[in-house]
Amino acid sequence: MFLRLFDIQKTQKVNEFAQSLLAPKLGTSVTLLTFTRPSASGYKRVNMAATLKGVIVFGMVSLISLVGYALAFSNFGNLYFPHFDTDLKVEYYDLKNYVGSKDGWQREERVLFCVPLRDAALHLPMFFGHLENMTYPHGLVDLAFLVSDSSDDTMGVLQKRLHQLQTHKDKSMHFGDIEIFEKDFGQAIGQSFSDRHGFAAQGPRRKLMARARNWLSSVAIKPYHSYVYWRDVDVETIPPTIIEDLMHHDKDVIVPNVWRPLPDWLGNQQPYDLNSWQESDGGLQLASTLDEDSVIVEGYVEYATWRPHLAYLRDPYGDPEVEMSLDGIGGVSILSRAKVFKDGSHFPAFSFEKHAETEAFGKLCKRMGFNVVGLPHYVIWHIYEPSSDDLKHMEWMAQEEERQKQEAKLRQIYQKSWDEAFEDMTSSWKGEKSRILKNTDLSKYRPKVEVDWSDVDETNMHLAQFDPEG
Repeated sequence: MFLRLFDIQKTQKVNEFAQSLLAPKLGTSVTLLTFTRPSASGYKRVNMAATLKGVIVFGMVSLISLVGYALAFSNFGNLYFPHFDTDLKVEYYDLKNYVGSKDGWQREERVLFCVPLRDAALHLPMFFGHLENMTYPHGLVDLAFLVSDSSDDTMGVLQKRLHQLQTHKDKSMHFGDIEIFEKDFGQAIGQSFSDRHGFAAQGPRRKLMARARNWLSSVAIKPYHSYVYWRDVDVETIPPTIIEDLMHHDKDVIVPNVWRPLPDWLGNQQPYDLNSWQESDGGLQLASTLDEDSVIVEGYVEYATWRPHLAYLRDPYGDPEVEMSLDGIGGVSILSRAKVFKDGSHFPAFSFEKHAETEAFGKLCKRMGFNVVGLPHYVIWHIYEPSSDDLKHMEWMAQEEERQKQEAKLRQIYQKSWDEAFEDMTSSWKGEKSRILKNTDLSKYRPKVEVDWSDVDETNMHLAQFDPEG
């Protein structure tokens, strides 16, 4: 039996295993060969054992030798593996082994975790808390960060948190390869809720965000990645099993539903991501009326598409496994097979079917034949960011609260002054009232009542004077 091995010491272990365990059972000796023993003149073929005695079915020897190889190394690949001279530093990947399965965590499939960052210093501690709690094997997750157009200490906080994570005493907490990229894209739109979600800013902002995502995916995805997971840094509540929960649906592109909490005076909660939707006749008709560079954005009165939104179909008591086919998707949390990007899909930084970035990514994936789905009843929660109107209302509420406090203080002062300046005579008056009024005839003070019957007719007058007992 011939095996192609790359470590002479390991080859000897396999040989010893074969001679000690397999040969007595087969009644013959076993020959193993290696093609990669280093020498001064290059790599030579070396005989490692005696000649086979007797006739053994090739398939049987192959199977038993393969088992021995597995036991010796606990990890083996294909029997065929291209041999290259190590001086060439050639890496070989059989891409059919990295297509992504629904139970990737059991098959040791690697996931690339992509995180675009901009002015994210305040959110990174929360993000790393979620990262540490993640149940997908950390060693199988590679992290890729893109820091762009930041004015705060995003890079410094990121480096500090990564150092803490990768030096954790529990090595199972350590992640795989980590890459940080930095590139500015000239994003001039502010980071406040109203700036980011204002209607006028949507088209240009999303095109720049698409460029950032494309840069990150193009430099971070490796041949051995089976999945790519995109996540925003400002997600507040998310299951630690998020990757497995999405992966087991066995879809090319899949997203959860995204809501956000609200203050009590705003209704407690609200759909957040309206970019996940199914196409509608109204949306197609609207797209046909716009010029080629226009970008339709959901949730704005300027663009009435009447599309079914993933967010609005949520049932708090619904089955989280229910799937909904989508055309456009949001970018808060996306799990995609890596082959989607390897086959050429990307985030359009231009108007593709009148959409850009993640919504256009969903449309492009559908056009390329990939399945794109969302989970209407599986919800993650984005942080609450107050809009300009919310901030104005909160300012008014704070002023009203202060006014009521001042009014309460004045009321206390007035009450104290009243209590000290005047004596309450209610109880004594009750006792003196009868003595004062007992000799007083109040009848003369009673008003005399006269009724003018001039406007009443005779019939009514008789009725008025009728005495039923007379």
